Amino acid sequence: MMASFDETKRDSRGLRGTLAEELDAGVEKLSSDAGKLIKFHGLYEQKDRDRSAPDAPPKVHTLLVRSRIPGGRLSAAQWLAWDALAGRYGDGTLRLTSRQDIELHGVLKIDVRATLQGLRDALQTTKGACGDVVRNVMQPPNPWGRPDLAQLDAVADDLSRHFQARSSAYAEIFLDGERVETPEPEPIFGPSYLPRKFKIGLTAAGLNTVDLYTQDLGFAATFGPTRAIDGWFVFAGGGMGMTFQKPGTFPRLADPLGWVPRDAMLPVAEAVVGVHRDHGNRIDRRHARLKYIVAERGVAWLKAEVEQRAGVRFEERPLPPWTTPTTLGWIAREDGTWALGVHTLSGRMADTPGRPLRKALREVVDTLRPDVQLTPEQDLTLLGLAGADREAVDAIFAAHGLDPRSPSPLHDRALACVALHLCGLAMTEAEREAPALLDDLRRRLEARGLLARAPTVRIAGCPNGCSRSYAAELGIVGQRAGYYSVFAGGSETGDRLALLVAEDVAQADLVDRIDALFGAWAERGLSGERFGAFWARVGPGGSEDAQASGRG
Repeated sequence: MMASFDETKRDSRGLRGTLAEELDAGVEKLSSDAGKLIKFHGLYEQKDRDRSAPDAPPKVHTLLVRSRIPGGRLSAAQWLAWDALAGRYGDGTLRLTSRQDIELHGVLKIDVRATLQGLRDALQTTKGACGDVVRNVMQPPNPWGRPDLAQLDAVADDLSRHFQARSSAYAEIFLDGERVETPEPEPIFGPSYLPRKFKIGLTAAGLNTVDLYTQDLGFAATFGPTRAIDGWFVFAGGGMGMTFQKPGTFPRLADPLGWVPRDAMLPVAEAVVGVHRDHGNRIDRRHARLKYIVAERGVAWLKAEVEQRAGVRFEERPLPPWTTPTTLGWIAREDGTWALGVHTLSGRMADTPGRPLRKALREVVDTLRPDVQLTPEQDLTLLGLAGADREAVDAIFAAHGLDPRSPSPLHDRALACVALHLCGLAMTEAEREAPALLDDLRRRLEARGLLARAPTVRIAGCPNGCSRSYAAELGIVGQRAGYYSVFAGGSETGDRLALLVAEDVAQADLVDRIDALFGAWAERGLSGERFGAFWARVGPGGSEDAQASGRG
């Protein structure tokens, strides 16, 4: 009988299993158990699904390598190290994720140790980027150089270190570390680790560029008279994934639990992670996220449980309104330097004909040595540039025929997951379809005079929600091969879920169906009303036009 996932984790000798032996043997495809365990080390097995025709080259099982970079913050040297490894061992591209990570695609198993050792030399790691653990800790990008936001740097780093698995298997298997005969205990995760992945986001109260409500656990800092952090609003129970035709699965936004003083953060974080560890569903992985515990037991139960475990009391305080300011383009920083937010639709850093983006960025970073911060919207920010450097940066991009600015307001905050051809879960296109789809939608909005109020758009190749589609004003989600579901009504500030307004929309009909939604908004929306607010107000059946409402 095949072992359950929990049994595999428990019996893995601290996430070791037979990984080292299988990698040493040069296997083409890892065994089932090894394929599960390798995720905890930031790696996924991956194959090119385009190679399906009878005359296509044989499918090669490669690895996806995902980073763990708290807050997406990198030095110039670290960015250049990732770039060099992408060229040497990957498919020649870097991909920025919606969790402020970097991914390398197409890494051969024989090269994985050299890849991870190269990252180690640059003080980078992939440990804990995937698997049933606390994953990369997010924080808002800070192109403005705001001192209040800068305080989150150390907090994100501390949380990331605190919730790293204690096992030294990563160093032993991939970095030539010393072999450990007795697996280390895991005081936070336990011998079977968590029931499913767990995501943490940090921000300042009132700033929601990290999509705080989509996190398992969120902290929004408040500041005292000296502008030092004095406490945190706490949110718990968010998560985007669902499965079509399984009503017991659903996207959910986190609930506010209340406010706690600054020093209570770590006890509260451990308590919430402990609730997930102890009460999460270990039988059905599709129902194992923290959000289902909160949905079934209630927010009051969660608050009481966390208060008891952490020894704190949540305080009721009013939340400030949320904002999502742009981080794109040239931005003056408070220390007199400049930042440049570079738009990179779908996060793919590649050198394609007429668009050598990876090369241009390498030249800018290598020449001028700015720090780099990845954003939750798959863009990046170059930080600490001198005023005199602006002309040089613009000249480098222009010499490569590139404009680092966003093409339109519709593109500003758009996201798209990898999907086909590289994700084994994908049912439809997302990243590869995004450029043409967004251009078509932009033209429809321009024709209606609505482009200045363009909605936030997130595109996903499957219902797992990696691009946070259900928290967008317009979410486009792969439902089955060649067909999408459409969601509308989310908030531009990320604090309202979208509603299902159309199902089984063929890819060829997608633009027309969405344009019908735009039409209802144009005709019946209130003065200045945003797309998401309109559809939240009227609901999925709010239009008499079946096409517009998604009933047709």
